[in-house]
Amino acid sequence: QVRMVESGGRVVAPGESLNLSCVASGEILTVATMCWYRQAPGQEREWVAGSTPGGFRDESNPAGWTYKEFYADSVKGRFTISRDNAKKTLYLQMTNLTPRDAAMYYCNAEIRQFEGGHENTYWGQGTQVIVSS
Repeated sequence: QVRMVESGGRVVAPGESLNLSCVASGEILTVATMCWYRQAPGQEREWVAGSTPGGFRDESNPAGWTYKEFYADSVKGRFTISRDNAKKTLYLQMTNLTPRDAAMYYCNAEIRQFEGGHENTYWGQGTQVIVSS
């Protein structure tokens, strides 16, 4: 089975920064696209950022691959998504946080467990970010 666990959420003041992480574990062959989502109380879950394979070797890490990052307009320029495939970990660096950013943050990943198998999407349980003075 595959498990995704987010961590790092806490209470922060407006303008502060916060780093989140998500670790995937279990029987995993490959991890493709990974994303961060968030959901505020009473609102629809919102896509925040994504990291998708670019099909090229990472020059800084020949054993790995390069990835292309995408961001929602609401966080572009303030949030940075990154990943460490060796650790099967996804990160989200958040800066200049505002009350609008307060939400439960979830990570997901497209994972192939076996050769020839399909890629399935897995979700974590979320980590809560509260922005308050």
